[in-house]
Amino acid sequence: MAWVYLLVAGVLEVVWAFTMKQSHGFTNIKYSAITLVAMVASFGLLSVAMRSLPLGTAYTIWTGIGAVGAFLVGITVLGEALTPMRVVAALLIVSGLVLMKLSSS
Repeated sequence: MAWVYLLVAGVLEVVWAFTMKQSHGFTNIKYSAITLVAMVASFGLLSVAMRSLPLGTAYTIWTGIGAVGAFLVGITVLGEALTPMRVVAALLIVSGLVLMKLSSS
């Protein structure tokens, strides 16, 4: 169950990163509120997952999901550049996530 909590926490990290961008420096109340709720939920689920997962594994996977997820949302929703170097960087992050997961089994 800890892995499910960690996955949801990572997805919520993507949500709060996106809505923080949409809040325009916390000037848009709707997006600011969504950002804060998603942050609290993400941190809360991460802390629950850390009860049974190693710190290094949980934190690395959580930040990796957030980084790759934000990268994908930036490209698909916000029209950010999709360059070969950014794709390689994202693949390296995913590779690190897989290795971290395998090392914690």
